[in-house]
Amino acid sequence: MLVNAANLNTLRTGFSTAFQGGLSQASTMHARVSTEVKSTQKEQKYGWLGKIPNVREWIGPRAVQNLAQHDYSIKEKPWELTIGVDRDDIETDNLGIYGPMFTEMGMSTGSKWDQLVFDLLKTGFTTECYDGQYFFDTDHPVLDENGEEISVANTNGGAGTPWFLLDVSRAIKPIILQKRRDFDFVAKDKLTDDNVFDNKEFVYGADARGNVGFGFWQFAYGSKQTLSAANYATARAALSGMKGDYGRPLGIMPNLLVVPPSLESAGRKILNSEYASGGETNEWKGTAELLVVPWLA
Repeated sequence: MLVNAANLNTLRTGFSTAFQGGLSQASTMHARVSTEVKSTQKEQKYGWLGKIPNVREWIGPRAVQNLAQHDYSIKEKPWELTIGVDRDDIETDNLGIYGPMFTEMGMSTGSKWDQLVFDLLKTGFTTECYDGQYFFDTDHPVLDENGEEISVANTNGGAGTPWFLLDVSRAIKPIILQKRRDFDFVAKDKLTDDNVFDNKEFVYGADARGNVGFGFWQFAYGSKQTLSAANYATARAALSGMKGDYGRPLGIMPNLLVVPPSLESAGRKILNSEYASGGETNEWKGTAELLVVPWLA
């Protein structure tokens, strides 16, 4: 193959098409548990996470609810993936391997948001959220009916494989996916580019800017206890009973059980089986959807 502008344009189009094909096949499970927020600065603040707005009876003047109570922010990060194609491979028309490589490149970049979201969920037992406590913790500070601070738990501890019960029906899901710019395909494939002149290599890449952080801890329950009917019931009761400040019920309805592949069987037994282990009717059948996430393995 002649290495000229016309043939390089054709190659670029083919590589880009393969990339876009892979991107369209990438996993998007993160959308089930995260809310995407467009950012306009390197460090986006989320002070409004300090309070879930509450409708009150209108008696006297309006009560302005202050949403800036915490100094929680998410710092964006740059991400990139780059592939080099040797000029010799183009001249000898040895390009068969590159099509699948660019498809895989698209799948890898598209799946990056899944990896970020579920990696953060896994670290929720040791990573702080907006109130200064670990996202999954036993002592989140909340004000009771009398305005006294009490501790509220959204975990029951344990030392086994973690699993998560979430309410993903709300406007703000448990994880915030902050994006400035999604992955885009770019090429440095002009014959005069330094990478071609110095290394006889045509370079193609994709890059993005974004990061993840925690939303409301009240919408998620994490456990390292055995995934059993009893512990599932404990998680449901804890989430459904969540209250905001001054004893206001939050109306949370857990509807998604998130597990790694190793807990898929246990999750299916709890949510899909007609009968429980003792032969009685399984009261938890259909109470949530099961999401098996390979990124949690």
